[in-house]
Amino acid sequence: MRLLLIRHGQTPSNLKHLLDTEAPGPALTPLGQEQAAALPQALAAEQIDALYASPLVRTQLTAAPLAAATRLEVQIRDGIRELAAGDLEMRGDDDAGALYLTTAFAWSEGDTGRRMPGGENGVEALGRFDTVVAEAAGTGAETVAMVSHGAMIRTWVAARAANVDVAYASSHPLGNTGIVVLSGSPDQGWQALLWEEHPLGPEGAFPEDSGPAGAAAPTR
Repeated sequence: MRLLLIRHGQTPSNLKHLLDTEAPGPALTPLGQEQAAALPQALAAEQIDALYASPLVRTQLTAAPLAAATRLEVQIRDGIRELAAGDLEMRGDDDAGALYLTTAFAWSEGDTGRRMPGGENGVEALGRFDTVVAEAAGTGAETVAMVSHGAMIRTWVAARAANVDVAYASSHPLGNTGIVVLSGSPDQGWQALLWEEHPLGPEGAFPEDSGPAGAAAPTR
C-alpha cells in the first residue's frame, strides 16, 4: 500500500508555537486555507483510493479540497489525531515543547511505557495510529491519504519506517501540508519514500511533478 501522511495547514496556534492538541481545535489561517487548496494540484499524479482525517477541525478543513477533487468521502478517525499534550496543553514555552518531543521520540525508540505528563503513553499513541493504518490496508486500497498532525506523523514514521530513525525525524520538522510518503503494509513493514522534498527511497519513487513542495510551507 502507498501511504500519504499529510500534515494539516497552518493554524493560529502554530503561529504562537502552542501545544494545541485537544478537540475540536482551531481552524486554519488564511495561509492554511491556501495550503489546503494547493493539495489537489500537488497530489494530482496520485490515484488516491481512500482519504482519512482526524476529528480535529484543522485536518478536516485541510482534507476538504482534496476530497472535492477526488470525490472521496473523508473518513474521520480518532486514531490519527495529534499526540495528546496532557498537562502541557496550550503551553508555548521551550521547556514544554522539548519535553513533548523528547517523550514522543522516546516512544519511537521503543520506550513506549513512558507517559506524556498527564497524557497518553507510547503504547496508546502508536497503537491508535496503527489501528487506522491497519483498517485502511484491510480495505485493499492501493493508495491512502491521511491528513494528520506533525508530531504524530513524525513519531509514527520514526517508529515504523525501517529507513527513518529518530535522529532524522527529530531534525526534519514537517511543514504545514508537508507530506511523508511510505510504501508497505502492517505485516511487511514500511519504507519511507519521501519526506517533503527529500527522497528517502528508490529514485523516482514519487511521481514527477506530484511532490508536496508546492503545497508545503514553513510551520511558523
